[in-house]
Amino acid sequence: MSTLTTSGIQISVATNYRPDLSDVATSHYFFNYSILIENTNDFEVQLLVRDWSIFDSLNEAQYVNGLGVIGEQPILKPGEKFRYTSGCELFSDVGLMKGVYTFKNVSDTSLFHVYVPKFKLEYPGKLN
Repeated sequence: MSTLTTSGIQISVATNYRPDLSDVATSHYFFNYSILIENTNDFEVQLLVRDWSIFDSLNEAQYVNGLGVIGEQPILKPGEKFRYTSGCELFSDVGLMKGVYTFKNVSDTSLFHVYVPKFKLEYPGKLN
């Protein structure tokens, strides 16, 4: 698990290779990643935007951005946590992702960035 805290928001990431959604023979490798977001501030925050960089070892990097995560823009009170799972398909057996979320301080409406720690996406057979 990778963990990073920025501006009082702790982000933890765990990954899982999905053999049931992958096809090694045609170089399709699917991974799930679970993200746990914890607000350690003494004020409410809202996740507004996500920006991802996806690096596939044999292909060009992809950049993805959009509102919220999994269709939500969660509000977290002090001490609250929010967990979600999403997925990524690669066309090589090794890659990585990193990202940044834009959050809003609900009380004063100021915006700030929170970094997602870089995490590896590796086909387990590659490591043998």
